[in-house]
Amino acid sequence: MNNQILVATILMAVAGAMVAAQAPINAALGRGIGSPIGAATVSFGVGFAILLVATFLIGEGASLARIGQVPALLLIGGALGAVYVFAALWSVPILGVVTTASLMIFGQMGAALLLDHLGAFGAAQHAINPMRVLAAALVGAGVVLSRW
Repeated sequence: MNNQILVATILMAVAGAMVAAQAPINAALGRGIGSPIGAATVSFGVGFAILLVATFLIGEGASLARIGQVPALLLIGGALGAVYVFAALWSVPILGVVTTASLMIFGQMGAALLLDHLGAFGAAQHAINPMRVLAAALVGAGVVLSRW
């Protein structure tokens, strides 16, 4: 395994752990302020502030001026993230962290199979094949085992 693959693997494992922690933290925030949607708003606000500062600190602030040059469809990512944050913080108290995270990963796997197959948004194309479907199915089995 080359260094770039190793770093990406470790980075994504750490990011996955952070996503798992994000949902119960945001759920607790929602209980604390009495509003799940308010908690999602605060979560996104904090994230936005940190990313805005980081963008300017690394000298890429001028890139924000080019936002009008990209297709409007590409701006939907923030909306998709907002749905995820709200869904996760709302679901954790009902399903638990493991089931919520498992369902999130299962949904990601299904969508990823299709997006890879299509080469959507400029991603490299990877055909749907039995092994990739089996990987998603095993995550689905994990969802079942985590809950029932």
